[in-house]
Amino acid sequence: MVIFSLYAPLRLIILCASQKKENTMENRSFEKQVQNRLLAQREFLLRGNEEIPAQNGLYSRYRYPVLTAEHLPISWRFDLDGGSNPYFLERLAVNSVFNSGAIKIADMYYLMARIEGVDRKSFFAVAQSKSPVEKFQFLDEPVVIPQTQDPDTNVYDMRLVKHEDGWIYGLFCTERKDKSAGASDTSSAIAQCGIVRTRDMKAWERMPDLKTGSPQQRNVVLHPEFIEGKYGFYTRPQDGFIDAGTGGGIGWGLSESMENAEIRKERIVDNRVYHTIKESKNGLGPAPIKTKHGWLQLAHGVRNTAAGLRYVLYVFITSLEEPWRIVYSPGGYFLAPQGEERVGDVSNVVFSNGWIDDEGKNLYIYYGSSDTRLHVIATSVEKMLDYAMNTPSDALSSSACVQKRIDLIRKNRQILEKWGYQES
Repeated sequence: MVIFSLYAPLRLIILCASQKKENTMENRSFEKQVQNRLLAQREFLLRGNEEIPAQNGLYSRYRYPVLTAEHLPISWRFDLDGGSNPYFLERLAVNSVFNSGAIKIADMYYLMARIEGVDRKSFFAVAQSKSPVEKFQFLDEPVVIPQTQDPDTNVYDMRLVKHEDGWIYGLFCTERKDKSAGASDTSSAIAQCGIVRTRDMKAWERMPDLKTGSPQQRNVVLHPEFIEGKYGFYTRPQDGFIDAGTGGGIGWGLSESMENAEIRKERIVDNRVYHTIKESKNGLGPAPIKTKHGWLQLAHGVRNTAAGLRYVLYVFITSLEEPWRIVYSPGGYFLAPQGEERVGDVSNVVFSNGWIDDEGKNLYIYYGSSDTRLHVIATSVEKMLDYAMNTPSDALSSSACVQKRIDLIRKNRQILEKWGYQES
């Protein structure tokens, strides 16, 4: 007993030293895992992108998406404390990154992405790069959207526009549960247009939600210039809540201010049309680009298929003086999902709410594919104007479309014969 009591403190010291050594080794092992993951992500973020020219001559796709869930910083997803996360598990996982607003300030390109966690809640975060097509990295933390008296349940699809009043505005969809729905109805939602503004892309001021006569408003876009001294909005009013036109579509209205934005009268800019790419629904994408021929507009059109809804992008031009009046409208879609873009959480979808006119040189269009990832295509405003102004409009029937194609074939046959060529 005496011998045991004499050596007991020594055993305790040896045991503690052994445990400390094991803990140190475990800490080093955990730290090594974190270090390896950080290095791997660093290499991923610095990866270049490869241009893939399109066969139509209008735009170029790029081999890799510009933003995915893997672009989110490790510290946003993992607990880096080995004590509380010994197995280095992802605690706040991310499902997808897509549908981004876009803006260029000085020499930096900014994407305000929609990020959806595995809990289905979306939030916003800003990624930046000196290149418009690669190496985007997120700022330190997600964007904090101040709440109104009626808190948002979910927010998504931010449109960014630098208005001539000096502010950068962000318009987004805010969803809340439909309070009139029964207790057993867990899916009915009320969608409205939320509004924030900033001067530095970091601090965001929340404004009251846009008020309109429609109980639902998605895909609302702010016009970048004053119209008659007022703020112009492109809307998507629900059927039965419009003053002009029928069947819904892309709307237009004016508000006296942004501090308490309210549209009391809406008119339809672009209707839904039977047996077209926009027969189910349509909505504007990013804010329009001003050109000498009118306002260049990008929108999405939706139709139903046996595989579900199909989203594509299409283009039109509205009058400089009357932005609600279409002056050019090429038929069919401008961009449709291709290859892996067709697969994701909501398949067969492309959706855009952000583009950047890079000082008149190139036009970069950012689009989400299948609610999963964010891509970019490169074109130019001049090419887009040529496409929009000289591509035939939708003839709205098979026989009329065939005649247009025959006219083109015969014209081209004469040209080829003059050159001494044959197509086959």
